[in-house]
Amino acid sequence: MARLTASERAKLPDRAFAYLDPKGRRRLPIHDEAHVRNALSRFERVSFEDNAARERARKRLLSAAKRYGIVPVGFMASQLRLERGQNVSDLSSLPTGSVTFLMTDIEGSTALLQQLDERYSTLLTDVRRIIRRSVQSSGGHQVDARADEYFAVFEKPTAAVEAALAIRNRLRERAWPEGVSVRVRAGIHGGRPTLTEAGYVGLAVHTVARVCSAAYGGQILVSSRTKAAVSDSMPPGVNLRSRGGFHLQGIAQDETLFEVEQERPRTRPR
Repeated sequence: MARLTASERAKLPDRAFAYLDPKGRRRLPIHDEAHVRNALSRFERVSFEDNAARERARKRLLSAAKRYGIVPVGFMASQLRLERGQNVSDLSSLPTGSVTFLMTDIEGSTALLQQLDERYSTLLTDVRRIIRRSVQSSGGHQVDARADEYFAVFEKPTAAVEAALAIRNRLRERAWPEGVSVRVRAGIHGGRPTLTEAGYVGLAVHTVARVCSAAYGGQILVSSRTKAAVSDSMPPGVNLRSRGGFHLQGIAQDETLFEVEQERPRTRPR
């Protein structure tokens, strides 16, 4: 990453920085992907005047990370440990070796926030509760939850598919305030990431985020790796339909994605 010169820095607007200190100095540039990644790694070295300023900078940085398709799992894990006093041993319960990731994201969350205003926080809490219980019931583990995104890990790929289906079905059954529709997109992908003190690190983490982004609300997409792993063990009435090749940002080769389809039970005529 090239270091910003004084003239280059001067041309950038204030919004291109995560933090403006009390003296007006602009810190942590976030105007491109390389600088966002650098800001994530340097965030804890910055001295903020108070917790409110730190939180504002953190939100701006996470928003920029999402804009560039960066999944800052390690950053979020370190933030959680700082906020809750957690230590690295808390990560020991997460599975290692070959694992499968599930990532979900609420479609149109900004529009829901504008429509519901302060009631959106209650809706988000309810959505997270449904997702968390579905993940736990299928034997999964929560890795991270921030804003409208949720990140979980499973030892078995079939369990990740079952959790995603349970999430979708339970959200459909729920009555939401003002009759709004809550639609969650989901992506599933597996690999052999490294579990570090800061969380999972590896291409699989970034790939599952891209798979999730390729879905629309209510759709569950899985990678070709996951499809191969679950083809012989799908629950009854559940099928995988090819949606063709997708160019996933930051991934060298196109990925064939498959949609998880579930037959709905037929109602008997009365």
